[in-house]
Amino acid sequence: MLRHIKINDYSNTPKYQQIYNSIVEGIENRDIIPGDKLPSIHELCAEFDVAKGTIERAYELLKEKEIIEAVRGKGFYINYTKTGQNLKIFLLFNKLSAHKKIIYDSFVELLGPGVAIDFFIYNNDFRLFRDLIERQARNHTHYVIIGHFYEGGEKANELINSLPKHKLIILDKLLEGVSGTYAAVFQNFEKDLYQALTDALPLLKKYTTLCILFPSYTYHPKAILNGFYKFCYEHNFNTRVIDNIQQEVIYPQQAYINLMEDDLVELIKKIKMTTYIVGQEVGILSYNETPLKEFLLEGITVMSTDFAQMGRTAAQLVLNASVEHIENPFQLIVRKSL
Repeated sequence: MLRHIKINDYSNTPKYQQIYNSIVEGIENRDIIPGDKLPSIHELCAEFDVAKGTIERAYELLKEKEIIEAVRGKGFYINYTKTGQNLKIFLLFNKLSAHKKIIYDSFVELLGPGVAIDFFIYNNDFRLFRDLIERQARNHTHYVIIGHFYEGGEKANELINSLPKHKLIILDKLLEGVSGTYAAVFQNFEKDLYQALTDALPLLKKYTTLCILFPSYTYHPKAILNGFYKFCYEHNFNTRVIDNIQQEVIYPQQAYINLMEDDLVELIKKIKMTTYIVGQEVGILSYNETPLKEFLLEGITVMSTDFAQMGRTAAQLVLNASVEHIENPFQLIVRKSL
């Protein structure tokens, strides 16, 4: 325990506060854990050549904050009931969409009141992402980060690797090059798409061509395309990757997979300009569930990760001080559009 307590004789910070800060930092870094016994006042006086009153003041402050408790005749111990409750979380999302709001709401709800959350959005812009981490990501107990970028994302691992890994939770997408032992709740984009299409195969057989609306300038992982091509190759579908729905001409016996909500709106507009029947002559399979998709065209078939579960799992990793990697649930919801 003594090696975790540091006193700088040349610092302007009072020595009792330095002792307090050292113990709190040790708890945050999990070098000091609930139940650990603190050095006696006599031991600290001898080790650091400081007055007894200095140690007593530091311990009194720790007791006031309920970080330690005194056990009569035995000494001072890190408190089981209060350790870890003073959470301060750096929460960094790529954007605030309806789906990200679901993650945020479930994350905050499970953590409960009293947890401080500094919430930032970087709009898929790597430069803003970098600035927020360099300027804002200090003195937090946890760093919860979603990493999606239009460009420059290959350098994100360098920034993230500068953060304490035991405080790090990566959400939604695992980032290549992030090393060490850290927590994550992630989508397996290639496997999830492949499995969803496999589950939808009986409905897809009425179409000869599968089209995926995948913009050329996007933050979506290329792993989605890998899953798409793998499925189509194994089941002998013709494939088309459409990077601009505005220029698309709708033909029968084609099923369309959309990633972006704006593309879905444009796709529906174009289909309505034809005589084709949705779910029979043309199909729609949309990424990410929203309440509106249950009613559009009498129901849009979706494949979606469970965003609420992602938020709850992330909160549980925080509360349990866990460094697990957990794959988030993904499902196909069949409706009339397919």
